[in-house]
Amino acid sequence: MKKKDKLKTNELAENAAVDTSVDYSQIIANETAAEGDAPKPVETVKVNREEVLIDVEGVTREFYRKDQKIVAVDNVSMKIHRGTFVILCGKSGSGKTTLLNLIAAIDMPTQGTISFEGKAYGSLNENKRDNLRRSNMGIVFQNTALMSNMSAIENVEFALSIAGFRSQKRRRSSIHWLERMGIRDRRNHMPAEMSGGEQARVAIGRALAHSPKLLLADEPTAELDSKTSMEVVKMFRDLVDIDGLTIVMTTHDVNIMGNADIIYTLEDGRVVDVRENTKLS
Repeated sequence: MKKKDKLKTNELAENAAVDTSVDYSQIIANETAAEGDAPKPVETVKVNREEVLIDVEGVTREFYRKDQKIVAVDNVSMKIHRGTFVILCGKSGSGKTTLLNLIAAIDMPTQGTISFEGKAYGSLNENKRDNLRRSNMGIVFQNTALMSNMSAIENVEFALSIAGFRSQKRRRSSIHWLERMGIRDRRNHMPAEMSGGEQARVAIGRALAHSPKLLLADEPTAELDSKTSMEVVKMFRDLVDIDGLTIVMTTHDVNIMGNADIIYTLEDGRVVDVRENTKLS
């Protein structure tokens, strides 16, 4: 089964946009007015990890190619708890990215239901699903999807400008997240002047700049070497442990799975194995 299941690059603007009623002060609290001032230590955010953020119940996604029916996701159920790091693993064509699209409300299931904080996607029209995604989710693309004619900080600021944030807040938040990603000193560099790992960090910072509750990452380490891949995944682990972020990531790299709380293995659209990492409990 072969399926074109990559996240759409033109979703970038949508994922950047957020509800401007969100309290932005928490994001920029560690940034002082002057760019040169050192940021304060990041405080650990406490979240209720018993609370279900995403509930996937009996979800199937079918496509038709001429007269052939393709079942990309087949009767999948899972509960993704707040403040956890979840990995969807499997070979190409296993359905993991299709499932990520469904969780992101970019696509809708043929059967079954998906809910975010108890709100079923099927009860929302397209505009409301867009708003739900814009306000609560950040997406990291496999190829980073950075604007080649913009510097690192401009890429992050661009995402916030679409949301209508003022210039000062855009700049402060962008600096904050590039600092968190460890590349503040590279903020004025263009993507072509950065390594693959640095580009990935910019893409992650851009996805987090509007303070989402859920980060969805579509094979973000696929183009990186093993050392850089591990650095990115450890960064994800810190975002979960320190910021209380919920992360769902697709991958086929078995070497990075030890950092996840739970691993779902997909094969031909079905979940064939579920493993919980008790070492992190």
